[in-house]
Amino acid sequence: SYLSDPSFVVMRQRFLKEFDTLWFDCLNGDSRETGKVTPDGKPDPSVFSTEQNREGIRVGTAIGMMVRQPKRSKKPQVFYRQFWGVNKRAEMLESLKIKKFAQQYEKVAPEQSNRFSFCPSEVAGNYHVWPRLTELCAEAPSNGLMEKRAGALIDIDRIALEKRMRDYYDPNISWDDLKLLKTGLTENAARFDAKKTRKKVTDAEDFQPDHLRQYALRPFDTRWCYFSSERPLWNEPRPTLWQQCWKGNAFLLTRMNCPRSPEGAPMSFTACLCDDHYLTPDAVAIPLRLRAAKAKPKKKDDGNGEFGSILHEAAPAYKTGGDKTTANLSPAARAYLAKLGIKNPDADAETAALLWMHALAIGYSPAYLAENADGVRQDWPRIPLPESKTALLASAGLGRQVAALLDTETPLAGVDTGKIRPELVKIAVVTRLTKDPLNLSLTAGWGHAGKDRATMPGKGKLETCGYTAEEVEAFAPVAADVRRRMDAELKPEVRLLTSAATLLGQSTHDVFLNDTACWRNVPEKVWDYTIGGYQVIKKWLSYREHELLGRALTSDEAGEVTRTACRIASLILLQPELDANYQRVKATAFDWKS
Repeated sequence: SYLSDPSFVVMRQRFLKEFDTLWFDCLNGDSRETGKVTPDGKPDPSVFSTEQNREGIRVGTAIGMMVRQPKRSKKPQVFYRQFWGVNKRAEMLESLKIKKFAQQYEKVAPEQSNRFSFCPSEVAGNYHVWPRLTELCAEAPSNGLMEKRAGALIDIDRIALEKRMRDYYDPNISWDDLKLLKTGLTENAARFDAKKTRKKVTDAEDFQPDHLRQYALRPFDTRWCYFSSERPLWNEPRPTLWQQCWKGNAFLLTRMNCPRSPEGAPMSFTACLCDDHYLTPDAVAIPLRLRAAKAKPKKKDDGNGEFGSILHEAAPAYKTGGDKTTANLSPAARAYLAKLGIKNPDADAETAALLWMHALAIGYSPAYLAENADGVRQDWPRIPLPESKTALLASAGLGRQVAALLDTETPLAGVDTGKIRPELVKIAVVTRLTKDPLNLSLTAGWGHAGKDRATMPGKGKLETCGYTAEEVEAFAPVAADVRRRMDAELKPEVRLLTSAATLLGQSTHDVFLNDTACWRNVPEKVWDYTIGGYQVIKKWLSYREHELLGRALTSDEAGEVTRTACRIASLILLQPELDANYQRVKATAFDWKS
């Protein structure tokens, strides 16, 4: 992965300085990056795979030949080619016989804008002049929280978490009694002396009910956490993130690069605290608005009958005074808005969020992701900006729809509450397959415990079939609506996707809880839907296998899969409009560099 990974920039720069010609044969076969499959879905084993060892090695492989000449070249040249599939070793050897050997390679242009990548980069013409997301914010993004306490500070069950944390802070519960609970809070780990940490934390603060917060662990998987900034209770508590997590604020989540394919959308949205691995490899949270750090009273009496005060740890790059709330926008972003006639983005929450909602609309456009796949994968996503206020407001309106669908903690009329839209009614319906009482124990093999209590995904069980006549009929209203809206907006040469069945996939799945129950009619593209490298519904199921959860699902939890499927289906049905919006913005993008 060093060929394109941003963390290897310095190494690639050194290679370019020390060598005149660099040749790379990428042999793929990476279990994490490509899943050991070719771009068309066929097997792509490790080049070291043999009859005796079919696994080979897990990581992808590349062969590099770097040449340094006695008389140095003024500018180094980099060449790249790749091999896929089960015959790659034989094909590579055969390629040595080709007379015009050099023509098998593609010339690469490593430069600052692509972090000196040695891989070819296919992006839209002006992609590298569009601003990175991080160029739009005043305060540097914060990574998500990192626990590393075997899930003791995070729980699906709020009541269970509260009891566990009250016990932890209770001076009447001895250390030996606490250890009997066998949680990660009493187990030593790297830089974590469990017993000393408890004393340090409880000396500094009491249990605080308002520190029980909703926690975005993975896309569409929100739990509860207990927050404390007292190190090292959390491995990384991210106090700057906590500081901006207040009612009325929200976060756009993204990442610096992606090591996994398919990644899906490289960003998300939440109003909750988030996990460091919410996205692969590491999620960062960009608060939409900012409040300055301010003094907080101590939680514990310091022994002299008075309460002192400490400064809540934070280091924002953009200073504000008092309790003033400001938009998290860089000077350049503010200047851009001013050119469009938006003079005061701090005035209200909706105006402060305009650029971030626009970014969501672009980031969830399949056309944007396909055209700029290499650029998006190698760096922070770059976003084209509309050249007019009207275009920005329209794009931000679409982005607000995306945000509402990603915000699982706010019910959404027509999608998961109230009268459900006709095209969603038949999606992911919990169905009993026998006459026995409905069994909600998840035992179909979606997950199991791995080393160090990590949850490992399983194959599970699903059956693929075509849509029933009733399910196709449910799609009819949205098909007509998509056709009407898109015919009005798109140019004649743009291919229309006017059928919900086409948008959601030509087949559908029955996803099994166990042998007697399933979620019926999960359209294939809903099931495959991926955000930040995680296949959303399958990931959710892996954590809730009966073996791991220790109980059957509740009816509300079983309904959570239905609600998630409906939200994902709604995101997919919005894609034609998101693509049309991206094409309009791209065609007349604001000149960010001017």
